[in-house]
Amino acid sequence: MSEHLERLAAWMDSPEDEHLEFKEAKNRFDFEELVRYCCALSNECGGRIVLGVTDRRPRKVVGSNAFLDLARTKQGLIERLRLRIEALEIRHPDGRVVAFEVPPRPVGVPIQAAGAYWMRGGESLVPMTTDQLKRILDEAQPDFSAVGCPGATLDDLDPRAIHVFRTRWASNSRREDLNDLSVEQLLLDADLLSPRGEVTYAAMILLGARQALSRHLAQAEVIFEYRADEASTAYQQRKEYREGFLLYHDDLWSAVNARNEVYSYRDGMFRREIPAFSEDAVREAVLNAISHRDYRLYGSTFVRQSRLRIEVVSPGGFPPDVNAESILFRQSPRNRRLAEAMARCGLVERSGQGADRMFAAMLREGKLPPDFTASDDASVSVGLSGVVQDEAFIAFLEKLGEETRRSFHVADLLVLDAVKRGRPVPDPLRGRLSDLVANGAIERVDRTRLVLAKRFYVMKGHPGEYTRRRGLDRETRKELLFQHIQASGEAGAPFEELAQVLPDASRNELKVLLREMREAGRIHARGAKRAARWCPGADGSSR
Repeated sequence: MSEHLERLAAWMDSPEDEHLEFKEAKNRFDFEELVRYCCALSNECGGRIVLGVTDRRPRKVVGSNAFLDLARTKQGLIERLRLRIEALEIRHPDGRVVAFEVPPRPVGVPIQAAGAYWMRGGESLVPMTTDQLKRILDEAQPDFSAVGCPGATLDDLDPRAIHVFRTRWASNSRREDLNDLSVEQLLLDADLLSPRGEVTYAAMILLGARQALSRHLAQAEVIFEYRADEASTAYQQRKEYREGFLLYHDDLWSAVNARNEVYSYRDGMFRREIPAFSEDAVREAVLNAISHRDYRLYGSTFVRQSRLRIEVVSPGGFPPDVNAESILFRQSPRNRRLAEAMARCGLVERSGQGADRMFAAMLREGKLPPDFTASDDASVSVGLSGVVQDEAFIAFLEKLGEETRRSFHVADLLVLDAVKRGRPVPDPLRGRLSDLVANGAIERVDRTRLVLAKRFYVMKGHPGEYTRRRGLDRETRKELLFQHIQASGEAGAPFEELAQVLPDASRNELKVLLREMREAGRIHARGAKRAARWCPGADGSSR
């Protein structure tokens, strides 16, 4: 199989998303519509549009006669959009396929076509909203937290917060000399004063006195609310924190922990206890909100707790190039100066966003991973579930850790969680699979299917689930196909009918199984392409 055909097969097996679009376009495709689609793909970090393929899975090639003069079409796209778009023609056995690969837009520059900035909206294209345009334009903005706060002086900083910052930084960096510096020199060394000696917004957020924050940056406020029932509008407790973060971050955790229920379960001879809300997960969720929210927007950060769920909501959508799916793999701090100051005093890691620790804390306790699905262009929302979903998973991780003498990286935990829940392993995590298979955590069923090790299901008390998830082995799957083909006799069985025999197999998997059976002389195809029917025997002879 050629490289182009392999790429096409991979695209056809992928879910359609904002980076991948399929159109049948058997006879033609409007050039203006192609321009708008390329505009939308570029605005959403690039992607490709593929013509000559059905858009619903399982996809099939139907062939396209659109844009026969591909060089002219490519030149027209470049002239209209000022983007280096690549055009590719793929000769597939079932017909001609045309693909346009669109690069991402430049940082801070939205792409326009036909008087609008286009984006994908479900099955169609829609103009970008004002909020979405603002996010793109904001990418080129300077770090807000590094800017001097007009009118603020050193007297607007709380001496208690400065003492906490000095002590934590000296301890974290093992620098005793920090204790001898003047306040001004300490803050200059920490980049919390601008080169001209101005008090930065980062300093106000971390160290600001209550009255000073009310005057200069009232939105740098965190509001804690507790409701016994998540759906209730009335709260049982409410606390407002409007002062330097270093003055209240411990008190905020104490407020959460005061109503932190404990889940108890039996592990063999011992009784184990897990708090509904892990301190690591809660603190990281709050730290992310403080260091990554948009302080140019008026609105407080909210920490809303109920018996079995905590939600942390902060103004402003995700930073540029970050979304709910990529938050673990892309680092794009909105307030870099603030994040660096937090790293100096050991609150956050300079190398990451803290999301990894939040995910790890949840997964190690058998809970669902943090939930960002309620986020939108106006705010980021992270939900932490307090419900232990799977006690056996906790025991499984501990047993594996003891046997392999290793601690699991958050990427390993995410892979194990995806396999456990029968979900695809994200591409950035697939590199962890070989180690997890070698360590006996995961079993490969075939080239595409994975299952957790059998002992997990034994620990869970559901060994039958292992058999169901592992499914049929390769030879058994071939035998089922052969039985159906044999029963079809001389009439033969069409491909779509065989897909019903193995509904969990992708089109490519099915084609590979049929090819192996044909090469073994057990079956043959009569007819060509989509009209082909599979019959028993080699070259028409019965077997």
